[in-house]
Amino acid sequence: MPPRRKPLPNPLPNGYILTDTEKKQWKLGEIIGQGGFGLIYLASRRLDAPVPSDSDFVIKVEYHENGPLFSELKFYQRAAKPESIQRWKKRHGLDFLGIPSYFGSGLAEHNGTRYRFMVMDRLGKDLQKVCAENGGRLKRPTVLTLGCLLLDMLEFIHENEYVHADIKAANLLLGHRDPSKVYLADYGLSYRYCPEGVHKEYKENPKKGHNGTIEYTSTDAHNGVAPSRRGDLEVLGYCLLHWLCGKLPWDSMLKRPVMVQEAKAKLMANLPDSIIELSPSGTSTGEVAKFLLSVKSLGYKERPDYLKLRNILSEGLSKAARKEGPLDLSGPREEARGPTPRCKPMKVKPTAVEAPRPRPPPQEDSGCAAKADLPGRPPIHQRRPKMQPRLSHPQDEKKRQTQPKQMARRVEVYDDDESDNEPNSENQGSPHHPYSLRERPPSKQDTSWGLKHWGGVITILFFLIFVILLVLEPQIPWSRRVVVL
Repeated sequence: MPPRRKPLPNPLPNGYILTDTEKKQWKLGEIIGQGGFGLIYLASRRLDAPVPSDSDFVIKVEYHENGPLFSELKFYQRAAKPESIQRWKKRHGLDFLGIPSYFGSGLAEHNGTRYRFMVMDRLGKDLQKVCAENGGRLKRPTVLTLGCLLLDMLEFIHENEYVHADIKAANLLLGHRDPSKVYLADYGLSYRYCPEGVHKEYKENPKKGHNGTIEYTSTDAHNGVAPSRRGDLEVLGYCLLHWLCGKLPWDSMLKRPVMVQEAKAKLMANLPDSIIELSPSGTSTGEVAKFLLSVKSLGYKERPDYLKLRNILSEGLSKAARKEGPLDLSGPREEARGPTPRCKPMKVKPTAVEAPRPRPPPQEDSGCAAKADLPGRPPIHQRRPKMQPRLSHPQDEKKRQTQPKQMARRVEVYDDDESDNEPNSENQGSPHHPYSLRERPPSKQDTSWGLKHWGGVITILFFLIFVILLVLEPQIPWSRRVVVL
């Protein structure tokens, strides 16, 4: 579990003088922020003047017994010395490496309370606030560029036997003087995974499970395993996915670490489809899916191929975006999406009533052809011509005259709703009429049943009675049968 938070220290008075281990003195200014365990003050080397509001130094102050600041101090003293950073930048051809500068540390006592302090570079706004201003998302080129920059920082940290173990937007800060530069700060949870070149062994400890920020906690950290290089890269992959999509699949279950762990395991088991499906409209998560797929194949002690991972993220960047320059920290609202083509409505100005003008004869090259280009409207030469009235053929007229005249039946007008229940629709009226015309069902008076029809029925009935008597009662004498009949 993450370290238990203790109350923030009592504020030290403005103008208080602190002396570090190298006997350098620092003057405290106003409080400009606070972390999870301590307060952050403006500071200055000038003791004879108030601390200016644009000072380039800050001092983090915590209670002496707090562990995070002690871990951060050890990281800077062992791995992030200024000369080590300069040698690394020169060897790898880097103009910038986002590791904050460390200037000193020490202990102090005030009103019987002991404090630990550390002097650092002053940094600007964190990336979490930038994301919040943009609706929780960043542009895809910005996210991929941040991934490449963080790989540079992590490679330096890992090569110096440490892992960060808490990468997130709140720990990424913009430069105070140059906001285009991004720094990875807050090494309170950093861990020395390979002391003296000997890697820690893989060992699960449920009591230490789910350590770190739950949204981005790695699989190893969920299982209580000591942080490693592959864990840092897995956390980075979750951050990139969050900055691209604005959310993570387990955001609704952050208070249940076990469910978050299961959701992450499901996501990693179904790569790359599980991440590609999360792509918001107008962008793609393909590079992040490949990145996490490569991280998933790493062993606990295996050294990552940082160049390969950088190339995966660089695939989604254009040549112009790969050049060093200020980051575009605006939101993805104005990302390139082709505007939907629409026809502009014609503006009609009211004019006086004029006499109708004669219509010119249709021509193939006339201006009306422009109307045919409207969506859903066929060209003029493909439109169906109007129906012409059907002319009677002489043979049909002659046939009609030779047919015997029949009694005219009454025809009534019925509504279309009633015609839905009729099985026969051959006698419907003209389609140009709003109603349907059909023959009214014949009444009893119009029936053509005569005596010849009833006589046939009576004959059939007598024949059936006769057959029944012959079959069912063969012992009845013929005299009685005749009587019965």
